[in-house]
Amino acid sequence: MNKAELVEAIAKEAKISKADAEKALKAFTNQATKALKGGGTIALIGFGTFSVVKRAARNGRNPQTGKAIKIAAKKVAKFKAGSELKSAVNK
Repeated sequence: MNKAELVEAIAKEAKISKADAEKALKAFTNQATKALKGGGTIALIGFGTFSVVKRAARNGRNPQTGKAIKIAAKKVAKFKAGSELKSAVNK
């Protein structure tokens, strides 16, 4: 499902216009980005939890040349599915 399909599905289920659904989705993504950028977490009970974790620096290999390279440390977004989402997917 892409963004346009998601907006259409939200509009249909919530019985709102596509423009309103797109505004709501954009507001959610903006607020989620701000929260995660600030080091916080977003917990949606039953759905899942978004968080930021630090990935340590490590050594890797260039697949084309086989030469060893250093991969810098960085922060990455992480999602852990909640129990309701897990059970819905496994039905």
